[in-house]
Amino acid sequence: MPELPDVEVYVERLRDRFLGQCLVAVRVANPFLVRTVSPRPDAAVGQRLSDVSRLGKRLVFTWEGGVAWVLHLMIAGRLKLARAGAPIPGKLGLAAFDFAEATVILTEAGSKRRASLSVVASADAVADFDPGGLEPLAIDPATFSAALTRENHTLKRALTDPRILSGIGNAYSDEILWHAQLSPVTWTTRLTSDELARLHASTREILTTWTDKLRAEARQSKDGFPDKVTAFREDMAVHGRFGKPCPRCARPVMRIRYADNETNYCPTCQTGGRLLADRGLSRLLKGDWPRTLDELEARMRVDKPTSR
Repeated sequence: MPELPDVEVYVERLRDRFLGQCLVAVRVANPFLVRTVSPRPDAAVGQRLSDVSRLGKRLVFTWEGGVAWVLHLMIAGRLKLARAGAPIPGKLGLAAFDFAEATVILTEAGSKRRASLSVVASADAVADFDPGGLEPLAIDPATFSAALTRENHTLKRALTDPRILSGIGNAYSDEILWHAQLSPVTWTTRLTSDELARLHASTREILTTWTDKLRAEARQSKDGFPDKVTAFREDMAVHGRFGKPCPRCARPVMRIRYADNETNYCPTCQTGGRLLADRGLSRLLKGDWPRTLDELEARMRVDKPTSR
């Protein structure tokens, strides 16, 4: 799912390319994309784009007549820049937003259609889509600590809860926790003041660093527009890197899988060598789940078939 760094770069590039331009047409290929009845998306046709902003993981398009679009890309939604009037891709295409000189194509990979476009009559109504989380790059350490410890949650849940912090999801929470050397299952109310300060600093470092990286990457692309938006990147430390060496200690990265999500972490750097129980495997193995990385590696060596 595009998170704060990805969405922020989308906002910047859309502003640079289309701010002040009139919407020529909007073409919706999949009716399930639009989640509101009135006004319709084409109420913005003929109006100039007055602003593009980020609301958590959502993109907000504000038009000069007051109409606003709230676009949530969800997990697999992506924006592509194309020539003016370009056709909507048949398999992945959801919609096209036409301007005089270029078209923005909205696509979504996979069979599930989760991306959504909501249209509201005024910019004030956009606030209804705000879950209330604080902007992590706009708050000081004290405000950050108070927000995280107001209720008792695991760190992974607290970082990704849009009612607590805005714009952080599965990928960057893994990177933040690795950078801060904190376990994803540590309870927020058990954090020391030093750990909270370290977590705040890591949150700022990871989000800022990745926004800068993605900004530079977009500028170097053929159209100056993000074309490789993904939650899995080779230069990430742990996210999506199960079994690969941790860049800090070189021990293998481990994971916890649940539903459609996966949390990646380094046992050596984050949990004192302790393995966190994977729900599926621990249910299968019951009491035979290895407790440490050393125990897991020893077991893998024993179970590995010998060559003859």
